[in-house]
Amino acid sequence: MKRIPVIPTILVGLAVLAMIALGVWQLQRRAEKEALLVRYARNVTLPRIVFPAIPVDDTLLFRRASAFCLEPVSFAIEGGRNARGGTGWRQIAQCRTGVEGPGFAVQLGFGKDPHAKPDWKGGPVRGYISHAPDHAPIVAAAFGGGGPKTLMLVADPPLAGLDPNPGPDLSAVPNNHLAYAVQWFVFATLAVLIYALALRRRTVAESPAAR
Repeated sequence: MKRIPVIPTILVGLAVLAMIALGVWQLQRRAEKEALLVRYARNVTLPRIVFPAIPVDDTLLFRRASAFCLEPVSFAIEGGRNARGGTGWRQIAQCRTGVEGPGFAVQLGFGKDPHAKPDWKGGPVRGYISHAPDHAPIVAAAFGGGGPKTLMLVADPPLAGLDPNPGPDLSAVPNNHLAYAVQWFVFATLAVLIYALALRRRTVAESPAAR
């Protein structure tokens, strides 16, 4: 028998080990996410807090909160469904707070015109904490979500003239870590099978009978 090529075998082995490690990591992430979901369910029942100055603490998701928008510095529009289940356009304002920090985003409510700009100059807002829209590529989720997500305040009640925002929805929090883990384990298995077939074809091609 011909010798197994050392360098390609090492490279494939390292790749397989890396994929297995990623699968195990996703299983660990799954357990962490399940614990977070339990906490989120409890958050809905807790008293109102002040919206955090650094809005990246996922443990606060779905807590009722309040904040003061000194001045809206920009507005964004995102598609979605309102509290009545109808489609519309989320009106999201980025606020300045007058203190150190990144400010905060507030989803004011739903409008029907994607080109309309809310007539809002800021002031006190209250509601619950959710994630701000995230446009990270899907592949980032398989590697841990691309970093901490920014939180925003979902106004309740909405700004006058806008349709109400939907309430806290735990089912909207993705928990796909088991699926990601299975994918990594499948990739590792396929890599081993493909490399084994490549070695077998190489052996057959180099055998005296094939010449």
